[in-house]
Amino acid sequence: MHVLILGGTTEARALAARLHATVRVTSSLAGRVAAPRLPVGEVRIGGFGGVDGLVEWVRAHAVDVLIDATHPFAENISFNAARAAATAHVPLLALRRPGWVPAAGDDWHPVSSLEEAARTLDGLGGRVFLTTGRMGLAAFADCPQWFLVRSVDAPEPPMPARTEVLLDRGPFTLEGERELLARHGIDVLVTKDSGGAATAPKLAAAREAGIPVVTVRRPPVPRGVPVAATPEEAAAWVRGRAEAPPPRA
Repeated sequence: MHVLILGGTTEARALAARLHATVRVTSSLAGRVAAPRLPVGEVRIGGFGGVDGLVEWVRAHAVDVLIDATHPFAENISFNAARAAATAHVPLLALRRPGWVPAAGDDWHPVSSLEEAARTLDGLGGRVFLTTGRMGLAAFADCPQWFLVRSVDAPEPPMPARTEVLLDRGPFTLEGERELLARHGIDVLVTKDSGGAATAPKLAAAREAGIPVVTVRRPPVPRGVPVAATPEEAAAWVRGRAEAPPPRA
């Protein structure tokens, strides 16, 4: 069996580690991070060129199972995967870590887009900790607030006029996030609902400090695609397919 994992996430690496001893695993990374953490097994880096390119790759490399373990906000890739899987007649599973859930004391302001997040900042604070990644900063380019932008790789313009960039990679600690908020005088946090534990300490630190959090809701998984919440669930699903593989078209 050949499993193609569309990944780059912590969960994708964990799934590859669980599967590589029993099945052939190829992990595909988008190539947006300069020095990604590589999973075990075969790795390809770069896009496929849309749905048609993915279908061609799946067929040319005899892929039996496709796993969409991309970032919860990689909406275009997820919908391309759904269309490609249907065209190539291979089963598709989405591996999605659960989203964050507000706790007592949180002051969350859910929004549906980065643009709405930018509009929501007015009245919440003047010093913003922006943790939505280096992509999409253009949505905040006209904001008058001061921004601390944290990302793995350096962002490119357009971005807010008053911006300090912090290059760092999780996982982060609660103590470290407390110190960062205090050192920079942060009074509002903007984040995507990425879920997971690696970057969750910022939410606890904001709660302790009474800082409002603007949370961007994640897009839905394409309709009809089954979802696993953990690498363990995804591995069990793949093993079930290996025991009774469907006929190829």
